[in-house]
Amino acid sequence: MAETIAGKKLVVVVTHGLDDPEKATLALVVANAALTMDVQVTVVFQGKGVMCCTKGMYEHIVAPGLKPLKELVDGLPALGAKMFVCIPCIEERKITKEQLVEGCELVKAGKLVNEVMRADQVMVY
Repeated sequence: MAETIAGKKLVVVVTHGLDDPEKATLALVVANAALTMDVQVTVVFQGKGVMCCTKGMYEHIVAPGLKPLKELVDGLPALGAKMFVCIPCIEERKITKEQLVEGCELVKAGKLVNEVMRADQVMVY
């Protein structure tokens, strides 16, 4: 009997953006793959990773041989993913909520810890 993963919860933490397009993009590839397997996914953008969900920036994060990051991020809400963005991280970078892509929820550490503690797996990129 095949093991099922439908209904499991995965948190993917994205901590890279323009500084490492490959890591940033791979995180979103994994998140999208999990969503197509009926896994509940929360993508957390922290540190430099907040650029991956900032309009005017995420369009420029491209890793050779992988789907454009913009395409991967834009598809998350339609597939049912939650997208958390670190409030202190965007404040430090002077990014406003209006500059973030649609579907982002601003969070602080407590909400992130709660989500991580309820997850079956956590991946950090």
